[in-house]
Amino acid sequence: AQAQFNLGLMLEQGRGVKKNEKEAVEWYRKAAEQGDAQAQLKLGVMLREGRGVEKNEKEAVEWYRKAAEQGHGQAQFNLGLILRAGIARGAEE
Repeated sequence: AQAQFNLGLMLEQGRGVKKNEKEAVEWYRKAAEQGDAQAQLKLGVMLREGRGVEKNEKEAVEWYRKAAEQGHGQAQFNLGLILRAGIARGAEE
């Protein structure tokens, strides 16, 4: 999972490879599905912002929550902001 996350990061930022946010999302998703909290956070960010993937705030909340439940501070913060703003209403149902 760590190598998948790292590849996603390289693709997202264009470090050593051509920048490709769509591929970055694919690698973040692979790592996130294996329980990598940092990948879950990054996937949530990409989904919330619609970078490399169609914008999907409901799914972003789900990934933020998974990372937050593992104690990831930035994911907890992002989740709190979304919940405070009421964006996650559909995801809570």
